[in-house]
Amino acid sequence: MSWTGAIDAKPSVRMAALAPDLLRTERLVVDAIAQDRGKATELTAQELAEWAGVGRTTVIRAAQALGYEGYSQLRVALVQELASESSAPVVESDASSLGVIRGRMLQVGSRLEHTLAVLTPEAIDSVLDTLDTADRVLVVGNGLSGPLAMALVMRLNAAGRSVEYFADPIAQQIAAKQLGAGSALFVLSGSGASRPTLEVMNAAQESGARVIAVTSFARSAVAKLADVPLVMPPTEETFHDELIHTSRGALMLFLEELVDLFVERRGERGRIARQTAISMLGRAIAD
Repeated sequence: MSWTGAIDAKPSVRMAALAPDLLRTERLVVDAIAQDRGKATELTAQELAEWAGVGRTTVIRAAQALGYEGYSQLRVALVQELASESSAPVVESDASSLGVIRGRMLQVGSRLEHTLAVLTPEAIDSVLDTLDTADRVLVVGNGLSGPLAMALVMRLNAAGRSVEYFADPIAQQIAAKQLGAGSALFVLSGSGASRPTLEVMNAAQESGARVIAVTSFARSAVAKLADVPLVMPPTEETFHDELIHTSRGALMLFLEELVDLFVERRGERGRIARQTAISMLGRAIAD
């Protein structure tokens, strides 16, 4: 599998989405580039190969896996990316704890646009159609993706789309096995490698259900198994950072917008459902 997202997606976005599941030697190339993109732009394919400790052909294969014809095209893209970053306005922040938090949030915010680079209009439309027409919808998220799944369930129910949710992995598998054709499983997995989630996906597909997955890595097991994978590269600069910080902020924002779009697509049905939900919330709020 190679890059299938936006053709203008930056190299760092492609690396974040694809690197974790590249061949080991190709991963060495990508890690070397991520370590110092500026240095990489000054190296030939042979020099980069020596730096990464691999053969020259591995450098070319790594570049092609990222969606480029060869390393020369990857070098040009790296230069363009670094140039755009150097021309971006610098946001000043103080050294206080609040200043540090503000700076980090602004840093993540600046990368949010790139998390959409792998998505396509066709995939989004397919998900919206499935949510609208499926007989049953089961939402699954385990580990750090669990809160995302619960939030999605609440939002979809408020939008008039009745969905099912179980926190226990065994209960998830039982429900998935009973979905059947015409139903759907909606999976949330940032890492794309959760074993309980993969088992639920297998159970759903065996039942004939359609499987939708939102994940961070294009070559992850979850992305490969899903009928409709929605891949959103992590906002962290490296895979190491993503493992340490495991941010789900971008995924949460995306899901909120997806549900809003779902409500709009349902027209009058969506408007009535939303008004009903607001009315119920109003009753629950004390004067």
